[in-house]
Amino acid sequence: MAITPDFIGRDDLLAKVDGHPYARLTAGGEDVRGYLLDGALAWTSLGPWGPIAASLGAAAPVAALFAGLAADGALTPGSWLHLPRITRTEAAALPADTHDDWDYLWTADAPAPHPGEAGVVALDAAEHADVAAVLDDALPDSTSRPEDPRIRQWYGIREGGRLVAVAGDRSLNGVGFLAGIAVATTAQGRGHGAAITTALTRRLVAECGVSSLGVMSDNTRALTLYRRLGYTESIPRTSLRLT
Repeated sequence: MAITPDFIGRDDLLAKVDGHPYARLTAGGEDVRGYLLDGALAWTSLGPWGPIAASLGAAAPVAALFAGLAADGALTPGSWLHLPRITRTEAAALPADTHDDWDYLWTADAPAPHPGEAGVVALDAAEHADVAAVLDDALPDSTSRPEDPRIRQWYGIREGGRLVAVAGDRSLNGVGFLAGIAVATTAQGRGHGAAITTALTRRLVAECGVSSLGVMSDNTRALTLYRRLGYTESIPRTSLRLT
């Protein structure tokens, strides 16, 4: 028997999670459908860049919900499922070819000004090849690329005329979100990562009231930096790509 939603609509979802920034960011567009099971909450929606399936709560019931929805054909092959942290063994019932463990961090407080902020500039399309070069060098597995339609604006820092640090503003649904934060390997250790993250965090907190980002859970250097800049609220995530 097909799984039916326990509620429908973004407003109902946000009421159930007290406006959690992760739910605000991921649940938008048309046809938000929510599912409840054993204290876990999962939702699907059709956002501006395609289908979204995300969740909060305990991992095992979320995995069971997504497995049922996948079996029903309600989840599109190739789409990403975003779950609470789950092991590969626990995720075995879900047909997936990618398993990423990461953390979603956020802050509602602007960090103190950074002396390198003045060097952060908006980049235009003619500079996207340079953005790609920095990402290929320092963050080759990033899913945020210059051609990504989710990016509102790329920003960067130049050193001696060369682009050495980049970050993308991927805000959505009124929630600030930073992505593709990278510093060229030859320019690391000079404060560029802190400068560009500080500048954009301050910008997004002023615009949206909250700034957030995602970071791979084993990237301890980045996690230390972001927490130092005020990103002290976090939830662990596992993302699976359906086959």
